[in-house]
Amino acid sequence: MIVVLQQRVPVRQALRQLGVVPVRPVGKALRFTLVAIVLLPFVVVAGIAVAAILHLVRLDLDTFSGFAALLPEEARDIAPIGVLVLVQVVSIPIAAIPNGVLAFGEEVGWRGFLLPALRPLGNWPAVLITGIVWGVWHSPIILLGYNFDRPDLFGVFLMIVGATAVGTFLGWLRIWSGSLWPAVLGHGALNAAGGLVLLFSSAEYPPDPALAGPLGVGTWIAAAVFATIVIACSRRFGDRSDRDRDRVRGRGDG
Repeated sequence: MIVVLQQRVPVRQALRQLGVVPVRPVGKALRFTLVAIVLLPFVVVAGIAVAAILHLVRLDLDTFSGFAALLPEEARDIAPIGVLVLVQVVSIPIAAIPNGVLAFGEEVGWRGFLLPALRPLGNWPAVLITGIVWGVWHSPIILLGYNFDRPDLFGVFLMIVGATAVGTFLGWLRIWSGSLWPAVLGHGALNAAGGLVLLFSSAEYPPDPALAGPLGVGTWIAAAVFATIVIACSRRFGDRSDRDRDRVRGRGDG
């Protein structure tokens, strides 16, 4: 980004290079943005499920005791606890918008500038390196005890792996859509879904964010499995589209 500023690139050209504009075709941008808003929370939920299956977290889906313990006394009388949990879950797509606004600056740097700059190395190296750098960038707040409550190098390691895992989805959304906005809103949705494990966990066994949090071990596994499925499907459909294109060309040559 500094290079762009040093070269005194016109503002509109710089915004185009960063993927901020143009937001068209509008239908494509909206589709990928909706996918991002649904996909990132889904990965977090899948990570919680994986953590529960591996006994890394104890869930309470009957009384939601973990969430209930966080509520003040007066809030518990507003509605049944199940309804309050449902409201929290349903509000994630809405909360993705203000959270996306807060994440915009990060995404301009990572998926807007760094990822395209690294693409000459190949898409996968660019996506993975961007995720690693994104994780390293968070080192100061991790060393202050945020996210994992592990203010040490192990906490930094957890952040790097977690950021790389979820950053894979944000990076490919940026590449496939050609726009920055799916990554921005996907990042916002990820942040909005960050407290889901607190909704579903047991008050008797508080969750360890390193194991069942949005960037924890469960999410790593879920992200790896889901990414493998996406890659396999994209290759299959890509091969099919190549065959169809070759068939059409063959007919044209005849």
